[in-house]
Amino acid sequence: MQMFAEERQKLVAARVAEAGRVSVTELADRFAVTTETVRRDLATLEQAGILRRVHGGAVPADNVSTTETTLSERLVQHLPEKRLIAEAAADLIAASRPGSVLLDAGSSTEALVDVLLGQLAARRTSDEQVVITNALPLADKLAGVPGHAVHLLGGRIRGLTRAAVGQETVEAVERLRPDLAFVGTNGVHVAFGLSTPDSEEAAVKAAFVRSARRVVVLADASKLGVETLVQFARLDQIDAIVTNADPEPDLAAALEKAGVEVVKAGKR
Repeated sequence: MQMFAEERQKLVAARVAEAGRVSVTELADRFAVTTETVRRDLATLEQAGILRRVHGGAVPADNVSTTETTLSERLVQHLPEKRLIAEAAADLIAASRPGSVLLDAGSSTEALVDVLLGQLAARRTSDEQVVITNALPLADKLAGVPGHAVHLLGGRIRGLTRAAVGQETVEAVERLRPDLAFVGTNGVHVAFGLSTPDSEEAAVKAAFVRSARRVVVLADASKLGVETLVQFARLDQIDAIVTNADPEPDLAAALEKAGVEVVKAGKR
């Protein structure tokens, strides 16, 4: 049964709103139309102010380079995906048994902390793991929990993310050499690398990347292929990315060329 253009465009708009970013090829496959038809649909929806076209696809209209949601808003977005990513990240910790872990601020790293706390009862080691973070919520959850020695980095607390930022934070990170760092991101792009809307957050994330012996990025599917305002790392500066979706072919090729391991969450 043939679908009318108006009906298809409503479904396209709904898919973009749900996923955060969709590719032209995905939409063409989903609706059994040509990529040229999809591009015409996207142009119509962009003119109506419903979405914004980007290279290879589309994002919601309010998804611009400086858009940044609050931590409380992010904590309720993409929850199942973030849980799977957190479980896969916890597996990396269990496999490498790092003595020190550096945790970036954000909803993905907070999901990781929740998984780790749930696994405490199953731990069979008395070794204390050093956890360093600039995030007040993460430090609060881990403080006083047996098995963790928590170090909270100083600096100005940014209200939107409840994270320490500024030169004091950057300098504190640069004096460290942790075994493993988990870093969140607002965008992972084939050319622009890893990015975030705020320059102070970007400076801290960049320091995390420079300091850690191994850097793992946590990014749900809505972050793949996205560019935001400030780059904080090139792809070849990270070691692995944990995500819940297969990257688009161009991004997958760039990650492989950069030597980045792609860990698909949900696969055990």
